[in-house]
Amino acid sequence: MARDLETALLRSFVTAVRAGSISRAATALGHTQPALSQQLRKLERVVGRPLLYRSPSGVSPTRAGEELLPYAERILSLSAQALTETGRALTGHCVVGLLEDLAASQLPQALADLARLHPGATLEVLSFSTAAMREAYDAGRVQLVLDAVPDVPGPPRWTVRRPLVWAIGQGVDVAADPLPVVLFSNPCSWRTSVLETLERADRRWRVTFESNSLVGVLAAVRAGLGVAALMPANLEPVMACHDADALPTLPDVELGLARHPRTEGDPLIDAVETALRRMI
Repeated sequence: MARDLETALLRSFVTAVRAGSISRAATALGHTQPALSQQLRKLERVVGRPLLYRSPSGVSPTRAGEELLPYAERILSLSAQALTETGRALTGHCVVGLLEDLAASQLPQALADLARLHPGATLEVLSFSTAAMREAYDAGRVQLVLDAVPDVPGPPRWTVRRPLVWAIGQGVDVAADPLPVVLFSNPCSWRTSVLETLERADRRWRVTFESNSLVGVLAAVRAGLGVAALMPANLEPVMACHDADALPTLPDVELGLARHPRTEGDPLIDAVETALRRMI
């Protein structure tokens, strides 16, 4: 008998990974915690492999979970888009400005899927510096911007909080004193909060590498230069920290979406905003 991946089970899994906690995911979905745990176990039986590491402090994806996550997110996105957009023909051009950490996630794929549903529409994704993004937004060259709230170029239409996780370089001793840390260069909206978290936990630290790009930070972690704070979608399985008590819990990142006021009522921009909100 063929095995099917039920969207309800995938939604439970994706929500648990994003929330980092079964209890928070259950609240978000309106389920009880036992009911959500049962759905997650059912999905693991279908896949045939454990998908989540469970600990008193929360959950994180296993290697199999990391492999399933992008497929699950895309299936859910396509399902929502098919229900919403079937029968509508959208045209025009939409430029979306994304925080680099989000541009490296599944969001561009969701937008590509939306464009495939509407051959008459053209979607473009850009990642600029904060100053360049603000200039492009003010000039009307970028219609939507999804970024950390302090860097959003206009009043956010909506905001959402997402967790940060530790990425551990190969061979790095997380008990080292001082702790070797890989950071995003200033300006970075969560750099200060990450360092303040270490100081509140009485952890001494030293900066071993800085970069203004996600590519650079990931390369440094892969090279074993230290630990870094990343969004879960950018965490490579070999970098996962499986000891919840080894490092202090990182603060959430608050993301916000700004939409250029001249785009109100544009059905293509409406559809892109909806797709972004569903994925986030």
